[in-house]
Amino acid sequence: MKDEPEITADDSQQAEHISAGIDIGTEAIYISIKGQPVKNFATFTEDLIDAARYLRQHGVTVAVMEATGVLWLPLMEILETFAIDPYLVNGAHARAIGGRKSDVQDCQWLDHLHRAGLLRRCFIPEESIRQLRTYVRLRDDHIGIAASHVQHMQKALELMNLKLHNVISQIQGASGMRIIKAIIAGERDARKLVALCDKRIRTHKHDAVVRSLQGFYKPEHVFALRQAVECWEFYHQQIAACDHAIGQLLEELTQELPPAPPPTHARKPIRHHRPDIDNLDDKIVRLSNGRDATQIPGLTALTVMQAISEVGTDMTRWPTKKHFTAWLGLAPRRYASGKRKRDRRPKTHNRVAQIFRESAQSIAASKHLALRGFYYRIRAKAGPKVANVATARKIAELFYNTMRYGIDYVEQGLERYDAQYRAQQIRSLEKRAQQLGLTLASLPT
Repeated sequence: MKDEPEITADDSQQAEHISAGIDIGTEAIYISIKGQPVKNFATFTEDLIDAARYLRQHGVTVAVMEATGVLWLPLMEILETFAIDPYLVNGAHARAIGGRKSDVQDCQWLDHLHRAGLLRRCFIPEESIRQLRTYVRLRDDHIGIAASHVQHMQKALELMNLKLHNVISQIQGASGMRIIKAIIAGERDARKLVALCDKRIRTHKHDAVVRSLQGFYKPEHVFALRQAVECWEFYHQQIAACDHAIGQLLEELTQELPPAPPPTHARKPIRHHRPDIDNLDDKIVRLSNGRDATQIPGLTALTVMQAISEVGTDMTRWPTKKHFTAWLGLAPRRYASGKRKRDRRPKTHNRVAQIFRESAQSIAASKHLALRGFYYRIRAKAGPKVANVATARKIAELFYNTMRYGIDYVEQGLERYDAQYRAQQIRSLEKRAQQLGLTLASLPT
C-alpha cells in the first residue's frame, strides 16, 4: 500500500517538460533520462543532492517516481529545493500496464509511461499541511497504542479475578485509575478501594464494586498491572506532547489570518481524546478561511482537523465533489464485460474516508438528524455496511461543498426528511399508477 493515493486529474502540461524516471530503493536510486544512460546514486543526503544537480544539468523539470513507503519523501523535498517538480505516481498503475522488472528497467519504464501520458500523479498536500499531518498521525498512533495497554490492564485484573471493568465502564477513567494505583501501592481492602471512586459510583454501584475487588492479588499479576499503567501514562505524555506541537503549528498558521466569524450553531463536544489545545474550534475555522465544517453532522473540531491534515483546505485539487468521493474510495464503480455487469468498490485505505465512515456511525446512533433517515433508508435496502459507506459519502460531499464554496449546512431534522421522502414516494406511485391507468386511493385512518 502506497503512502499517498492517486487522484484522477491529468497533467496536461507534462509533454512540455523534460522528464526523468527515478526508481527509489533503500540503498540506491536509479535515474533514467531520455538519451542518457541510466545512472545510480546512493541514498545518503549528499548523494541525493548530487542526483538533483545531475537532473538540473540535463534540464529535467519533472521527476517521476513511485510512492514507495516513505522512501520518496526526502528525495521529494530535495528536488523541490532545486525547482524540480516531483511527479509521484501509484506503483500499482505502472505494474498493471506491464513491462520488464529490474531497478534499471523500472526507472526507464516510469519515464516512458509518463511521456506517453499513461500515469496519473498522486495528491501531495503543501508543506504546512504535511507538517500538521505528521503530528496528527503520531497522535493517533499513540492513542491506539495506549488503548492496547488498557487491554493489558484488563488482562492483569482478569488474571487476579478482579472484575472491576465489568462494573466501571472505563477503568482508565479517574475512579478506575485511582483504584488501580492503590492496588499497585499495596492496598487490598475492597471497602477502602471503593472509597476512592466518584460519588455517583459510590451511590449507585458501591456493593458491586466491593464484590468486583475480591480476588487473588498475586505479585506477578500486580507487576504486570504496574507495567501496563506505566506504559499507558507514558503514551498519554506523548499525546500531550503532540497536542502542544499541533497547537503551536496551528497558532503559526493562523496568526495572520482574519478572526473566525461567530458560530451559527452550538459546538459539538469532543467526547473522546479531546486535544489539549486552546480555542481549537476557532483555529480550525480560521485555517479553513472562515468556513466552518463542524456544522456538518458527525464532524467535530477534532475530526475536521484530522481531515484537513490529510487533504488540506484547497478543494480545487478535485474538480467536483464526485472526483473527491471517488478519490476517497466512497463512490461505487460499475464494471461491465459483455453481458456481465456488477458493482465493485475499489479497495483503498484512505484515512479521510475512515474519518467519514466513523462519523456516519455516530449519525446512525442519533435521533433527530436528517441523515439518520437516509442511513436507515439505505440500510433497509442494502444492509448496514452499504448504508455506512453511502452516509460517509454524503458527509464527504458536504465537507467538500463547505470547504470549497463555503456552503452552510442547515439541519432540517428527521421529521421533515421523512415527510419529504414520503411525498416523493407518493408522487412516484401516482406517476406509475397513471401510466398503468389506475388511481391511488388513501386508506381511511
